[in-house]
Amino acid sequence: MATLVAEQVARELTLQPTQVQRAVELFDDDNTIPFIARYRKEATGGLDEVQLEAIRERVTYLRNLIRRKDEVVRIVEEQGKLTPELGEQIGGAKTLQEVEDIYLPFRPKRRTRASIAREKGLEPLAEMILAQQTLKATREEIARPYLNPELKLASIDDVFAGARDIVSEVISEDAEIRKSLRQIFLKDAVLHSSVGDVGKDKGKKYEMYYDYSEPVAKMPPHRTLAINRGENDDVLKARLDLPFDVARPILQRRRPTNARSPLEEDMVFCHEDSYKRLLAPSLERETRNTLTEKAQKHAIAIFSANLRSLLLQPPIRGKTVMGIDPGFVTGCKVAVVDDTGRYIEGATIFPHKPRDRWNEAKEKIKEIAARRRVDVVAIGNGTASRETEALVAEVIAEVKGNLAYVIVSEAGASVYSASEVARREFPDLEASQRGNISIARRLQDPLAELVKIDPKSIGVGLYQHDVDQKELGKALDAVVVSCVNYVGVDLNTASASLLQYVSGINKRVAENIVKLRDERGKFKNRRQLAEVSGLGQKVFEQAAGFLRIPDGENPLDNTFIHPESYAACERLLAKIGQVSERRDLPSAVADFRAHIIARSLTTDDLAAELGIGGPTLRDILENLEKPGRDPRDELPPPILHKDILKMEDLREGMILKGTVRNVVDFGAFVDIGVKQDGLVHISQLKDGYVANPLDVVSVGDVVTVRILSVDFGRGRIALSLKGAR
Repeated sequence: MATLVAEQVARELTLQPTQVQRAVELFDDDNTIPFIARYRKEATGGLDEVQLEAIRERVTYLRNLIRRKDEVVRIVEEQGKLTPELGEQIGGAKTLQEVEDIYLPFRPKRRTRASIAREKGLEPLAEMILAQQTLKATREEIARPYLNPELKLASIDDVFAGARDIVSEVISEDAEIRKSLRQIFLKDAVLHSSVGDVGKDKGKKYEMYYDYSEPVAKMPPHRTLAINRGENDDVLKARLDLPFDVARPILQRRRPTNARSPLEEDMVFCHEDSYKRLLAPSLERETRNTLTEKAQKHAIAIFSANLRSLLLQPPIRGKTVMGIDPGFVTGCKVAVVDDTGRYIEGATIFPHKPRDRWNEAKEKIKEIAARRRVDVVAIGNGTASRETEALVAEVIAEVKGNLAYVIVSEAGASVYSASEVARREFPDLEASQRGNISIARRLQDPLAELVKIDPKSIGVGLYQHDVDQKELGKALDAVVVSCVNYVGVDLNTASASLLQYVSGINKRVAENIVKLRDERGKFKNRRQLAEVSGLGQKVFEQAAGFLRIPDGENPLDNTFIHPESYAACERLLAKIGQVSERRDLPSAVADFRAHIIARSLTTDDLAAELGIGGPTLRDILENLEKPGRDPRDELPPPILHKDILKMEDLREGMILKGTVRNVVDFGAFVDIGVKQDGLVHISQLKDGYVANPLDVVSVGDVVTVRILSVDFGRGRIALSLKGAR
């Protein structure tokens, strides 16, 4: 069975069965996706994280499908209703939905009109209606034996009404009918929305849906979620419409009528009754659920992509940063962190209304910045952000130095400031003073700081509160794990919040690593991880390659080279030393690569000599050439400003630099340095058709934009990437 599952998944994903089989074996042996993707390339044929996740997801589904089939067969068999044909039908089902459709007639259910009719003994008559045989008897003659006033079957109409209830239910539980109609609903149904309680739509957010219709086949995901939210807010009412005439041929084909049968009209009635009373409401719910699941999956994918881009923003290294959490009534909280992220000083200033101590606030910023040699001011982008930006711009103009500022997303800062993690980090500070420290640090190292916050609170999605929170959390956690292991972690500086996302490490082990580090001092080599409580051989295998020690005893500990490859690496270094006399390793490796080419050797030839695989050797050479490499450093840094741009300064046609803050279905929001982010509509991302904005831009991208229009009244800015060069 395992081989059949691997073969099916391989066909679906266009992979080799052996690749899938080995990946599944590695999953079953509790190996993580980051570990498999980086250190088991020979086994999987170089599958990446996306492919491995697709394999795991599909294999899990198929295994659940097999288990459900076995369970349904057991239940039906216990009822004494399992036939060879039914068993074959269940075994041949391709989806969980098909299995549930087959099981539907056998599923225990509450009393229905049909079950009441069965209790009255009308099932044989229902079977006659379904059979549609050519009979000489009249309807009255057929129904007469079932007359029984005590059972409320006092008339012929009573008898046939009960029998038709049974037939309608049988039709509605026919797996083939449901399958065909389900496809028709997704293809031809139209969703209609209308206004419910207009008084609950204070900001007229849902006005476009007050009288709205759209075929479900054409509905984009964000529209589905918007209408769902409108329903949940009691502003909208929504329904699906698929006329009976569209469904009639399917019912007629599966449960045909016979013009020569006296029971033909009963079957015609049951077609319509079954559809309108049972099938349509059920399939409407299913279709709405399907649309919602599709929309949620899409929204989660966009949120995940945006989060990944945000987490992988390049750090600003070696800078002392002043973080400012802007505010009006409660003032602006100021914090300074040194170039290592250590908090060194804090204050509160009140430049804005109601206190209006503008000049005093400026002098305070100047004094702290000079005394602490601040390089960059990080301003949170929330309430009073642009007013605070004006304050900082004035300070920079007056000090005439190298001081600069940048607007930083403060999403989740308040969540962090009240968290247990923040209380442990800064037990002597009030919650209001912790958020600005986070703002400063997330400029220095976005990944290390943002992992301390629930990913759902980081705010780079659309409709994140309208999707399945469990699935969203699972997807976003996977993104954090992927990013942390992609970048790697400094074992001697990483917080427990960061360490717990390293492959194989859980929260308890992460805390034990920090505890041991605090007790004994810095780790000198990766071998010392064995001394951490709870970190056994399996965890070491999964985690060691991702934990770097920049100033350790072994230079290899500052690379992604896994300790299991150290012996082969030493043999390789000996060969490199024989070829090159250069002292710096990157240059020596470059000489060695040239030597290999000159000898007409391949890396696979050399790998065989060293007793390792070709992919592992290529990774080793890359790490020796770039020891301690941080892949984030290859991305453009954040835009630093020295003066402020006001919305009133904007003119159509202006070309500006901006930072992508969020990517959504219909385009991207770009911060161009004014109070309101501008929107680059999907049609303005590039010349030609764009299926997905994420194919063109990502959160954090620095882009050049052209202003199309400015609506000062509504505070809207339309931007374009076309011709903005």
